[in-house]
Amino acid sequence: MPPAHSGTFQPLLHRSGTLRERLHSYTKRTLGAGGSINEAVALPPGESCAAWVAVHAIDFYNDVSTIWAVMSTDPYLNSFRPGEGFPSGVEYRWSDSTGGVAVSVSAPAYIDKVLQWIADQMNDESKFPDDDEEEVALRVFQTPAFAALCGQIFRRCFRVYGIIYSSFFGTLEALEMAPHLNSCFKHFMFFCTEFGLLPEREIEPLEVLVRPIRKQYYNAKQGIGTAK
Repeated sequence: MPPAHSGTFQPLLHRSGTLRERLHSYTKRTLGAGGSINEAVALPPGESCAAWVAVHAIDFYNDVSTIWAVMSTDPYLNSFRPGEGFPSGVEYRWSDSTGGVAVSVSAPAYIDKVLQWIADQMNDESKFPDDDEEEVALRVFQTPAFAALCGQIFRRCFRVYGIIYSSFFGTLEALEMAPHLNSCFKHFMFFCTEFGLLPEREIEPLEVLVRPIRKQYYNAKQGIGTAK
């Protein structure tokens, strides 16, 4: 897969006839039929929660990568120095491996590294199987190691959204991409809230943005208004 900063992003696909494709299609049908986001993120009856999270990890990666690809070749991104471009009060440092030394990079470089790292994980069939036999995929998805990997993927995707909103929202607004960004982030946050995928310490830098989305989520769960 090309590096995220190349501007030639290719979405990760689900092979026809597999568990991943079946669950992905379920979400598309729910939203396409006018279902609410709450309905779209809820675990379908009888399905594996681990597989449901796995499929959405891929779909949300595609969403945020597509958004970043729109502006990733802008020369303006090269003006950021290490430590610059992050949400107020935080600096996300990059480490290629668990326990490795975290180094200071610019926000655009951090996004590129995150998206490439996620793509590498998802293109590894031993970590994200797309097998014709559902049992083969489920054996991987239902392991503690896979749960930990997905947790890291969702946390890093959230950080990418945080950087985009903090430093590049104006650019996307000028490109008329803000509504799409907001829609993707809302879907992402509804799913993360449904399954408790984000620690509160991760959310704090974007609390002002996240709070109203969470309120919509909980109100819809209680039947107060709707969350389309």
